[in-house]
Amino acid sequence: MDTKSGRKKLFIETLGCQMNVLDSEFVAAALQERGYELTPRIQDADVILFNTCSVRQHAEDKVYSALGRLKHRKRRQPDLIIGVIGCMAQKDQKLIFHRAPHVDLVAGPGQLHRVPDLVEQVEYERRRQLAVSLPRNAGPRSRIEESFETFEEYDPDRLARFRTGGFQAYVRIMMGCDKFCTFCVVPSVRGPEQSRPPQAIYEECKRLVDRGCVEITLLGQTVNSYRYRHGDGRVTRLSDLLAAIHDLPGLRRIKFVTNYPRDMTDDLLEAVRDLPRVSPYLHVPAQSGSNAVLKRMKRGYTVEEYLEMVDRVREYVPDAALASDFIVGFCGETEEDFEATCELVRRVRYKNCFVFKYSPRPGTKAYERLQDDVPEEIKRRRNNELLAVQNAISLAQNQALIGRVFEVLVYGPSPAARSRDGSTLQLAGRTHDDRIVVFDGTPGLVGKFVNVLVTAATPTTLIGTTEIERYLPVELLAEPATGAN
Repeated sequence: MDTKSGRKKLFIETLGCQMNVLDSEFVAAALQERGYELTPRIQDADVILFNTCSVRQHAEDKVYSALGRLKHRKRRQPDLIIGVIGCMAQKDQKLIFHRAPHVDLVAGPGQLHRVPDLVEQVEYERRRQLAVSLPRNAGPRSRIEESFETFEEYDPDRLARFRTGGFQAYVRIMMGCDKFCTFCVVPSVRGPEQSRPPQAIYEECKRLVDRGCVEITLLGQTVNSYRYRHGDGRVTRLSDLLAAIHDLPGLRRIKFVTNYPRDMTDDLLEAVRDLPRVSPYLHVPAQSGSNAVLKRMKRGYTVEEYLEMVDRVREYVPDAALASDFIVGFCGETEEDFEATCELVRRVRYKNCFVFKYSPRPGTKAYERLQDDVPEEIKRRRNNELLAVQNAISLAQNQALIGRVFEVLVYGPSPAARSRDGSTLQLAGRTHDDRIVVFDGTPGLVGKFVNVLVTAATPTTLIGTTEIERYLPVELLAEPATGAN
């Protein structure tokens, strides 16, 4: 407890996707409403929460390792409250108590609204608290419908004083997933696909912009699957949402992640093309370049259909920056399958790709029905080879941008920030099409838009300067670029 203020301190560590980042913001805000003070130092905390991810084994191992390090502290400080929330909590449930008996509470994504009450119950009753949703395959239809209701949407109104970054914000437009890819645990831990009412989304965006937010990222497990059916039969699509919030005074950029290939509709591409505040950046995971593997993954499309989608993107938004996810070493993947994936990456020429080695996840169809038959050393080699293919493409794209000026939203100090004379440091920001840019500047630039001239590049980063006049003659200075292909 903070002895000066008399307020208890909360530490929350977030693993995984942007959805978890948003969930952590809501949970922290709710506990701050109960009088807790957020601390960045785990050693100072009275309540420690881990907001977890279950997509890969490594993320779960990291949580259990962190819990193990807290065991002796819990013995010395029995009033310390330790909680596991999020996707791993929903998947493992009571197993967490078995593996880490000093954990006090476990709450799945559909029960996060209960976390403040659960913390209080632990504090006053000194008993473990478990709050998880019912399984989606819970027997007869009435039971399944009941399980849907236990995945409760958690999007309370935000209070400005609890915002973690006033100039940018995530806004959830839907939760859950109904795709049921065989490798993915998300449908069981995040629940069924549910789209939020468009008016609620608009009002949340307006509140954020009124408080100074200039960049909003719309979130969904498959965000372009958003469909809200009104009582009168009307349907609001993602393209309609983008048009509705586009003209909010003060809003400068709109992004949306992550997309499902089959739901990349023409009306959505028209919105990206016609609405200048919508970033020409599309993250559309392919996962594999082999039809045989895609079929075993139950992705719902072929390589040919994916490429047709890419062709439409290039037709509607020629300057769009495409990104993707790939899994290497999935069940039954041959060298020919892997080479087909490399060829897809060469063909599409993504801005960047996230590459992962297949990790069997309990609760998925692949875990239950398919053999994890690709040796770890082959997975590791394929991971490195595919990254090398993508890095060569990314480097070529980024080097082609040297000498161009971009409008960059400054996010903050770069991970490699180096103090110069005490007043300048290395800052990091992103272009309109989501490319990372680093340059020297002052802390006062964070949250602002600046024009940056690109002077060098790596596969992942553009390196630039705001001292444009030193590098370009006046007659060559032009309007800053908004994106790049």
